[in-house]
Formats: sequence, structure tokens, C-alpha cells
Amino acid sequence: MSMSSNRRRLAAFLAVAAVLLGADVTAAAEEAVVIPPPEIDEAAGSGTETAIFAGGCFWGVQGVFQHVKGVESAVSGYAGGTAKTAQYETVSTGSTGHAEAVEVKFDPKQVSYGRLLQIFFSVAHNPTQLNYQGPDRGTQYRSALFVSNPQQRKVAEGYIDQLDKAHAFPRPIVTKVSDAAGFYPAEAYHQDFLTLNPTYPYIVYNDLPKIENLKSLFPADYRSQPVLVGKTKG
Repeated sequence: MSMSSNRRRLAAFLAVAAVLLGADVTAAAEEAVVIPPPEIDEAAGSGTETAIFAGGCFWGVQGVFQHVKGVESAVSGYAGGTAKTAQYETVSTGSTGHAEAVEVKFDPKQVSYGRLLQIFFSVAHNPTQLNYQGPDRGTQYRSALFVSNPQQRKVAEGYIDQLDKAHAFPRPIVTKVSDAAGFYPAEAYHQDFLTLNPTYPYIVYNDLPKIENLKSLFPADYRSQPVLVGKTKG
């Protein structure tokens, strides 16, 4: 399995800390933030809707959305660049324009786009970190929303403005909103990574707390059994 060197170093450090120092690696790397729901949201439509979220490493973002009721699939991948450069090692250089992202297909009658945004900003990542997220650095880890239609853009931009005016976070939100112009699924070994590797140190420290925060802050939206890429394909 291939992964960026910063994650390898972090994983090694956390493993050593846990063994030698008795470190509590279950503590959240970043705290969840309680925020109000969006004042403007999409009307519940029929059929499946698609939205793309980028918020740092896609392992945790995918894992969060896989546990949300109404989400039919959540696929890790790349958005913002071209098909030619949509490979992990190339994207990891930070020179492709891609962000690690998650394509979410959802039933708007069960969960709205605005609700997904609330979860995204509250527990899936920190929207005030510019071109990094936790231990990961580079434009490929930026906070971004790739919208599928004008309604999503209106809701996303309105919500960011609402949260900034309310000072919901100690710093301004840096999330960029762009039109979706292509999504490229990541390599198979990145799919369902959180579920398949629950004891991996990076997941334990950075991502499992997000699932617990989802369960705690959004109990009505949480489901214990995630919707997995492996199962939807099989």
C-alpha cells in the first residue's frame, strides 16, 4: 500500500507513543464544533443527488458520511484537477489542482444538502485551516465544496456567510465553493479505509473521534452500519 510520507511518519510516531508512553491516542486531534443548521436549504427533491466535499484526508471524510442516514454512497477520490493527474502519488505532490475529496450520493428526502453541510463543517473537518488539515499539509488537503447545481451553490455560500457572521468558529471559514467539473475515484486501497483499518494509528487518532462526534452531536442522523464502497460495487 502506498501513502504519503507525512502519514507514515505520523503513524509511526503515534504507535511508538502509545506503546512507550502510554499515550491516549483515542483523543481527538481536532474538536468538533456545535453550529446551527443552515437558514437556507434545498427543498427535498426526488431521486438521488450528488455532492462533493473536500476536507483534508479523504479517509475520515468518507468515514463520516458513510455513517449518515440517507447517504447511499460515499466514494473517496480527487476533484479540482484533470483525469490525467488523478493518481494518489501525483496528487500528493500538491501540484495537480486536485483536492482529496469524497463524492456523496444521497436521498434528499432523508437528508438534505444543508444537513450534510452542517455535518461537514461541524465534525468532518476544520473549515478554518487553509491548505492543511490536522497533520496533512498541501493544497490537496484544502477545504472545498464542489457543487452540482445552482441550488447547492446558494445553500453552501449562504451557510458559510451565516456561520462567519455568527462567529461560529474562532477564525474565518476558508472553504472555497466551485462548480463540480469532474470527480475521479481514488485507488481501491483508499476506499472504506476507516472501516477496514480501525486500529491504524492515523485513523485512531484523527478519524475515529469524528465518528463518535457524529454519533454524539447528530444522533438522529447517525447509523451504526456504514454504507461501504465494497458492498455497493458487489
